[in-house]
Amino acid sequence: MADEALLGLATLCRQRAATYGLLARLFRVEVDQPLLNELHSSRYPASTGNSLVDEGYRDIATYLSNADERSVTELAVDYTRTFIGYGVDAYSAAFPFESVYTSEKRLKMQDARDEVLAIYHAYALDKDESWEENEDHLAVELEFMQVMCSRAASALEAGDEDRAVQHLEVQRGFLADHLNAWVPMFTSDIARISKTSFYKGLGKLCEGYLQEDAVFLDGILDES
Repeated sequence: MADEALLGLATLCRQRAATYGLLARLFRVEVDQPLLNELHSSRYPASTGNSLVDEGYRDIATYLSNADERSVTELAVDYTRTFIGYGVDAYSAAFPFESVYTSEKRLKMQDARDEVLAIYHAYALDKDESWEENEDHLAVELEFMQVMCSRAASALEAGDEDRAVQHLEVQRGFLADHLNAWVPMFTSDIARISKTSFYKGLGKLCEGYLQEDAVFLDGILDES
């Protein structure tokens, strides 16, 4: 691959890292006022070629266009309702853990958590100890993709195409074996439980983006 093509792909990987980072932040904790202001001032594409991504952006933009001084509180309440829940029923919330969606009894700390933990350690990564949620929380899995996108970009910028391909293959495998194996079920629960178009839209955006990124990686890697 020519140097110009490598740098172009590196730019795409940086953009992918930024998107994964933003999605991780939005699922990690509630939206605060500075982030709400930043999101309100952002521009959102009208047509990306993926209907879920387009619907997600539209739902989020619609919510933000009507945001006011009550919105941070409203979003905090909806975040709790949607992702934490108010009861003990395993179906009462869209619990953002892979184990919940891949274990028979919808429990945390199951095989999926051990599997992703082993993957993180294989690439010298660990969860921030100050954050108490399990390693198969969606935000952590998205942050893993963010890091691997950044590593691929750095390799491409250094002209190390083989190393970049290794990082991209890790991303493709992680999407197939983990994120895309449970996020569609998770986002279906978001659509059922959330009350704001913001979080309904976030669910659509996340699912659609993961679909599109898998297609992107297949296209890049199958050509290399």
